[in-house]
Amino acid sequence: MGSRVTAEIYRDAWGIPHLRADSALALARAQGLVTARDRAWQVEVERHRAEGTTAAFLGPEAVAWDVFARRLRLADTARRCYARLERTDPESAAWVRAYADGVSEGLARETAAPEFARAGLAPGRWQPWTPLAVWLTAHVPFAGFPSKIWRDLLRRHLGPGAVALFATDGIGTSGSNGWLIGGERTVTGQALLAGDPHRYIEDPGVYQQIRLACDEFDVVGLAVPGVPGIAHFGHAGSVAWAITHAMADCQDLYRERLRRTGAGVEALGPDGRWHRAATHTETVEVAGGEPVRIEIVETARGPVVSGGPEGLDDGTPLALSLRYPARVTGDLGFGALLPLLRSRTVADLDRAADLWAEPVNVLQAADTRGGTLHRVAGRVPLRADANRAGVVDAWEDGHDWRGWHDMPRGGLTDGIAVMANARGLAAPLGVEFAPPHRADRITALLTGKRRWAAGDMAAIHRDTHLASAAPLLDLAALAEPISPPAAALRDRLLRWDRRMDADSRDAAAYAALRSRVVRALAAQPAFTALAEPPAHSDVLLPWLALVPRVGFALENLLRAEDLYGIDRAALVRQALEDTAAQPPATWGDTHRLAPWRALPDTSYDEPGLSGDSDCVLCTSAVPGVTDLAARASAARFVWDLARREDSRWIVPYGASGVPGSPHHRDQLPLWLAGDLAPVVTDWDRLQKETDV
Repeated sequence: MGSRVTAEIYRDAWGIPHLRADSALALARAQGLVTARDRAWQVEVERHRAEGTTAAFLGPEAVAWDVFARRLRLADTARRCYARLERTDPESAAWVRAYADGVSEGLARETAAPEFARAGLAPGRWQPWTPLAVWLTAHVPFAGFPSKIWRDLLRRHLGPGAVALFATDGIGTSGSNGWLIGGERTVTGQALLAGDPHRYIEDPGVYQQIRLACDEFDVVGLAVPGVPGIAHFGHAGSVAWAITHAMADCQDLYRERLRRTGAGVEALGPDGRWHRAATHTETVEVAGGEPVRIEIVETARGPVVSGGPEGLDDGTPLALSLRYPARVTGDLGFGALLPLLRSRTVADLDRAADLWAEPVNVLQAADTRGGTLHRVAGRVPLRADANRAGVVDAWEDGHDWRGWHDMPRGGLTDGIAVMANARGLAAPLGVEFAPPHRADRITALLTGKRRWAAGDMAAIHRDTHLASAAPLLDLAALAEPISPPAAALRDRLLRWDRRMDADSRDAAAYAALRSRVVRALAAQPAFTALAEPPAHSDVLLPWLALVPRVGFALENLLRAEDLYGIDRAALVRQALEDTAAQPPATWGDTHRLAPWRALPDTSYDEPGLSGDSDCVLCTSAVPGVTDLAARASAARFVWDLARREDSRWIVPYGASGVPGSPHHRDQLPLWLAGDLAPVVTDWDRLQKETDV
C-alpha cells in the first residue's frame, strides 16, 4: 500500500492536526508524516539520542549521553522488540512500520525546521524499530535505577538508617497528577478524567495533541512524537483513559566481577564460575572532536552501564550491569497500542493494559456505560527484596528473576480516585514514592464539592498550596534569639498562606530560606563523603548529587528525631538572618521556565512560574541549586465522558516545533494562566490542509 494510500490532514485554530483515513494502516502513515512535518527536528534528535549518535552534530558535550545510550543497548533492544512484534503480532508490527515510513516520507520532503542548517545535519531515514527506540530512550534511562547507587552510597557512608531519611522522588524522575470522578459526582452524570504529566519541559514539547480517525476508531489525545498511536492520554468518545507514573521498581543493578582474558571478557556468575560476556567495540563520532571508541560489554544479567573490566574511572574495581524487562523479554508492550485505540469500554482498555510492559503506570479510565477502571499496568519482576533496595552482587546466588508481579487494582472512594505518584495502589511494587502532598491536596479539593463539571478542573490544576513547607516553618517559629529584621521575616512567613504564586514575595522569601537551609545541611561534616561526585557517567550524576538529594528530602531531614548531631535550629536561625539581609523580590522573578533544547537558544525570555515541586501545580525548582524549573506540566487535560467536545487540553508551547510558526508558542499564555483550550471534534469547524 505505502504512499498510494491516502489520508486527510485537518487543523483546528491551534494548528493541532486532526487526521482521517480509511484504515488504521493509512492513518499510521499519516500520523508519522504529520509528525515529521510539525516536529522534524525533534523526532530526528530523538532518533539520534536512541542510536547514540548526537555528538556527531551536537559536539563533545553530547558524548556522555551517546556512550550511555550505546552501553544500555537501547537501539539493539528496540530491534529485538520489533523482531518479536513481527513474530507475535504482525498487524501491530505493520502498523508501526507504516508510521516509521510516514516519518521518513515527511523528513524527505522539504522541512521548515531551521535547526538542521544550524547543526549541519540532514534528516535521515527511520527504520521500523525506530519508534520503539524512541520510546525506550524516553523511559528506560529515567526509571530510577541510579537511585540504587545513591542508596548504596548512603549505607556505606551513613549506615542503613540513612536510606529512609532520603527516601523520596527527586530530580531524575517523572511524575503526574491524575484524578477520576465518577458519574455520581458530576453535573452530567458521566465521569470526568483530568490530570497533567510532569516531565522535563522541552521545546518542542514531549506531548503532541492529535486526533486519529479511521473506519475503526476516532481518538483525540496526547501522543509522544516519534511513537504511533496515543499511549498515555486518550478520549475515544465512549471511553477515555489517562496514566501516571507508578514509581514501580522494575530494573536491577548488579555489581559485576569482570576479568579480561586472551579470548575476551568474562564475568563471575552465581555458580562460582567465570562466563564469557558478549563484547564488541563501537565508535562515537564527535563534531569538533576526536572519535571516541568504547567497549560494549553485556553479561548474563544485562549490559554493563558503568565501569568495565578495568573498573571505574577512579580505579575502583567495579562494573555495574543493568537488567531491565524489555532487554530480557524482547517485549516493549507495543502490542497494546492498537487495542487501546480500538477500545470502546473500560473492559476493552483493561484487556489492552494486560499487554503493557514499560514504563509501569497507574491507569485510570471511564466509559459512557458507567464503567471505571483504576489499576497498575506494566511488567515488574519478582525477585529478592535486596534487588529492589540497592545494587546486588552478580556472583551471589538468590538475585535472579522468578516471574512477574500481578498488577494491583483499586476502585473509587466516595466516587473519586486520585493518583499522584505517592504510595497507594502501586506501593507493593516500588521503593521510593513522591510525598503525599499532591495526592492529599487533590483529594481534599475534590471532597470539598459534591458535583463537578469539566470547566471546574482548571482550578485544581493551578492550585499552588505548598503543604511541605510545614517542617521548615515549624522550626522557624522557634527561632530565638534573632535580629529584628529576621524576626519580621519569620513573622511574615508564619502569616503566609503557603501559596507559591509567581507574584508572591512571601513565596520567594520561603524559597530563599529553604535553599539556604538545604545548602547549610549539605555542607555539614556528616555528609562530606557524599559531596564528592562518584566515578560514574555524567548522565547518572543528577541522581547522585548531594545538594539536590538534601533539597528533595528536606522534610524528612528536618523532622528526624536526630540528624547526626546537626543543630538544625541553628542553621534555620542563620538562614533567617541571611534571607532577611538579602530579601528576594517575587517568586516568579527567579522561578522561571527552563526548557531543554538540543541546540541552546537564548533568544526567548522564558516566563516566571507559579507552583513548586509539591504543589498540584507542579513546577519543580531544585532547592539549594536553582529556582529555575526544568520540570513541570508537559500537558494538562480534562476528558468529559458526557460530551467529548466539552473536553479541554493544553501544552506548554504549541502544536508546531518550528520556530517562527504561529503555532510554535501560541498555547503558552493559556498554560501559564492554568487555563485550557477546547477540544474540537466537529470536522466542519476544522480547516482541511491536504491529502497525503
